[in-house]
Amino acid sequence: MPVDLFRFRKRGNPVDLPKETNPDPSHSVQKMKNRRGGNPLPLPGYKAVILGFLVGISGLVVSLFPIGFVLEENLGLNLLFLLRGTRSPPPDVLIVNIDKASTTHLKLPNNPKKWPRSLYARLTESLVKQGVTTIVFDLIFDESSSPVEDALLADAIHKAGNVVLFKYLDGETISLSDKKGLPTVGLNIERWVLPIPPFAQSALAIAPFPLPKVPARVSQYWMFKASAGDMPTLPVVAFQTFALQVYDEFLWLLKKVNPAQAEKLPRDKQTLTTPADIENLILTLRSIFQNNPRVAREMLKELQISRVLVDDGRKNRILQSLIRMYQHADIQYLNFYGPSGTMTTVPYHEVLQFGEKSVAGSHLVDLKGKAVFVGSSGNLRSERKDDFYTVFSQPNGLNLTGVEIAATAFANLLEDESIQPLSLPGQWILILLWGATLGILCRLLPIVLGAISVLGLSILYLMATYYAFKTTESWYPLVTPLLFQVPLAFFGVVLWKYLDTNRERQNIREALGYYLPNEMVDRLAKNVAHIKTGGQLVYGVCLTTDAEQYTPLAERMNPQQLSQIMNEYYGAVFKPVLQNGGIISDVIGDSMLALWTAAQSDRVLKNQACLAGLGIADAVDRFNQSSHNLQLPTRIGLHFGQMSLGNVGAIHHYEYRAVGDVVNTANRLQDLNKQLGTRILISTEVTDQLEGFLIRELGKFLLPGKSNPIGIYELMGRIETCGEPQRQLCAIFTMALEAFRRQSWGEAIEKLNEILNIHKNDGPSLFYLRLCKQYQQNPPEEPWDGTVYMMKK
Repeated sequence: MPVDLFRFRKRGNPVDLPKETNPDPSHSVQKMKNRRGGNPLPLPGYKAVILGFLVGISGLVVSLFPIGFVLEENLGLNLLFLLRGTRSPPPDVLIVNIDKASTTHLKLPNNPKKWPRSLYARLTESLVKQGVTTIVFDLIFDESSSPVEDALLADAIHKAGNVVLFKYLDGETISLSDKKGLPTVGLNIERWVLPIPPFAQSALAIAPFPLPKVPARVSQYWMFKASAGDMPTLPVVAFQTFALQVYDEFLWLLKKVNPAQAEKLPRDKQTLTTPADIENLILTLRSIFQNNPRVAREMLKELQISRVLVDDGRKNRILQSLIRMYQHADIQYLNFYGPSGTMTTVPYHEVLQFGEKSVAGSHLVDLKGKAVFVGSSGNLRSERKDDFYTVFSQPNGLNLTGVEIAATAFANLLEDESIQPLSLPGQWILILLWGATLGILCRLLPIVLGAISVLGLSILYLMATYYAFKTTESWYPLVTPLLFQVPLAFFGVVLWKYLDTNRERQNIREALGYYLPNEMVDRLAKNVAHIKTGGQLVYGVCLTTDAEQYTPLAERMNPQQLSQIMNEYYGAVFKPVLQNGGIISDVIGDSMLALWTAAQSDRVLKNQACLAGLGIADAVDRFNQSSHNLQLPTRIGLHFGQMSLGNVGAIHHYEYRAVGDVVNTANRLQDLNKQLGTRILISTEVTDQLEGFLIRELGKFLLPGKSNPIGIYELMGRIETCGEPQRQLCAIFTMALEAFRRQSWGEAIEKLNEILNIHKNDGPSLFYLRLCKQYQQNPPEEPWDGTVYMMKK
């Protein structure tokens, strides 16, 4: 007998589905084969690309929001500074510190504004004598002192010719009143607070240095303050005055590159003597470089090939930094050197005490050619709040002061080492590529290997970013790539793989459901070890079917056509079983085994199985009527008893089966239909407590291969659907069967003929008629209890 490879069917109702979506076990098998590599499915690469794209776009979106920028600055940039630590400041920058030691040594108050102006005049004269190039006071001299004291300082500033003073913008609110004197609105007025006129007229330059106040963290400074008419700030003004020492070389370079632009500048630096001159010079240069960016590039190129300037390294460096200063954006990031006190610092009183050399720590410091910033730093604070929270602020509250930040900004310009963040397009590309790399890597690799790879890649990225920051002052984003995109990629792929795995698990469960009962699928899903455990002892009804004329049908049809026909046939046969709570356990060729099981004997199972048997008979009739050229009359047998239900097999092959005599007996009953000419046979065990059905007793039979006879009954139908002729048939047949058991062969033959006169093709009557005639000639051996011996299948 041909064997169908599909051994189990899903508990469901395939017939209720449209034909094109009808669950096909072969389709499920094919899906599982595809997952194992039988037929190629789309590679997982497209999912990796999708994930990478999503991670990249998500990182880009975060970086575009203000919160992304704030986190990048407050966390990413600070981390780079902390990893790098302190670094040596340039030797050309020095701070004269108005510190606690100086106030003690000079016996002066802590507030520098209350110091005698003559003391600042002495400092200025001392610095000039020591050859300082530029002197920057981070002090505000906005109030007059005694005329003598003010005159001494003004004269010292004028004679020095290199002093830059500080000014700041002060705001106040003035209340306006109506005619009745009642306040109406407040008018905000801002004004520049300048040094007193004698100092302002004597200084070479005056400039502001606006910075945000605590608690805002200072990380940037303005080179040009847009809200103040693009006014240059203190670091720019200080560096421009410092760079006057190379003004002639700068003018020569500009003339060589663009003579027309050079004509806009003073020909002699000696004419640059007032704050207005310095400010006009700076604004003119800014306009030249902004309107003609090519001028700066050509000047830098010429600077590299000029023998005179190349040989003088110091001048070359100052010129290069000066040109680049005008190329930079108006706002620059501070490249801090370290915490308060990192910049080279000399106490105020020591500058006054020593001659041409001053002491910094325990070493003599040559001040010649340096830029000196004068202000309070360290542990002395004036009445005006002048310290700022930075990345190098100390836990004890020691922050960088204004003079230290101003000196830091100046040193950055001098060394051309301001922190340069990656351009916006560069950041976008980096974040997109980084996100794509993470997504693809996480998706393609197993979870653990992916986590290790992403961790290693993140460490490499951090090291590369730190190296670029340390060596080139380049600031690459850290927070978005490492703290957002890395977790997003990893946990995103974990979630995705979980969903994929869950979806595959559902597909496998669905596929297994075509072969195993749902209860068994659930058990295997929880623990596959259950597949090797022994069967469960249950009570149940076995229903077996067998289609007649299957063999000639298989011979004249190709396998594909046969498979289609049998799928349609089983669609009809399965439906009654599933509708009545049965399990399709086995399908072999044209035969089916269905089960109704319970832990205890239950008459409901018998009723359901009998209803299914009648439903199968009706369904086969409809199938045969719809297929004019294809007829598959079907025999059905039912038996009740104990069985072992579970996985049967060994090594790597197991099948879910019912094992026990009840299965074999049901199959023998199904086969007995051929001899008796019936469609549905049930055993005595099935009829016990069976209600609502018309059954015809057919006697006791010893079935082939069996040692004990069993009572056989024909299931005629439900009582309410059976008519009087069927009831009379059963009654007359019962009388014939009783005469047969008494060996009253003539009486039995008479009753059987009575039936055949009405029902000419009644199979059991024909069977017993032949048997009675045979026993008339050759009676059965005694003792005989009416059992019919079936020696052949």
